[in-house]
Amino acid sequence: MPQNQAKLVIALGSNKSSAVGSPAKILQKAIFRMEESGAVIRAQSRFFMTPAVPAGSGPDFVNAVVLLSATWSAPEAITRLHEIEADLGRRRKVRWEQRVVDLDLLAYGDVVRPDVATLRQWMDLPLDQQQESAPGQLLLPHPRMHERAFVLVPMAEVVPDWVHPITRRTVVEMRDSLPVEDLAAIMPFE
Repeated sequence: MPQNQAKLVIALGSNKSSAVGSPAKILQKAIFRMEESGAVIRAQSRFFMTPAVPAGSGPDFVNAVVLLSATWSAPEAITRLHEIEADLGRRRKVRWEQRVVDLDLLAYGDVVRPDVATLRQWMDLPLDQQQESAPGQLLLPHPRMHERAFVLVPMAEVVPDWVHPITRRTVVEMRDSLPVEDLAAIMPFE
């Protein structure tokens, strides 16, 4: 990989069909659009069926994770991901609603942004406050990834040895520390 390229870990999710097609087709199109935007896909997980979070917030999702390399800065990556979401039909209205596509920047190498204290504050935010609050800045790594089976199961297929810069645990260690029932709810998409 060229030195001027960063490694980005992206989570993909969809639980709403659109003119593009089914949730799985939408994720395939999103991956293609990342490549069109200049990214190189280095690894891709299988697609998984996962329950919506929080429980009862909508139909099941199709989720996946990709590892890509690109010359994008972290803010540029977010801009490009949001452009792809919009082009595929996502309209941001309500937090954690059904969505045509959701592209989350999980990690940008081992960068912590904006700082450890701010990231830790968002990592420790109670669920009820998560539902009402959104950070006004880019947080890296994603502040909730360490507790989400729908992220860690596919991520373990792509970057199992990636070490979280705050928890100091690998993806596999974080995945394996989740409740068994959370892991059992993540099923490979047929």
